[in-house]
Amino acid sequence: MVGILLMAHAPLASAFITAARHVFKSVPDHLEAIDVLPDQNTDEVVRLARDAINRLNLGDGVLVLTDVFGGTPANCSQKLDALDQVAVLAGLSLPMLLRALTYRNDTLDVVFEMAQAGAQNGAIRVDSRKRI
Repeated sequence: MVGILLMAHAPLASAFITAARHVFKSVPDHLEAIDVLPDQNTDEVVRLARDAINRLNLGDGVLVLTDVFGGTPANCSQKLDALDQVAVLAGLSLPMLLRALTYRNDTLDVVFEMAQAGAQNGAIRVDSRKRI
């Protein structure tokens, strides 16, 4: 099972876990959040992430999902890229997370691709205006 680590500006990462609990009726296993605080030391964030990855990796890898590319959580996650069996994807959304959780028994590469597809396919215009 692929572990999933959410890294986002506080309190977003924890809020996504709350949303996952709502959908799945409990907190999915091997899912953790790091809420990055304003002015938090980036070395501390990286250390917290490495510790979480060590807990979450059962041998199948860890998918790290961050909120916005270029933000502190995503910048810190780039330092995790050198770790074995870690993939990082920015642009965290609920469709992305739900897709990752649904496919997490597959390989890390497949979970990454499914999460990315969930984000891309999750942005849908729902109003009745004529499409341009």
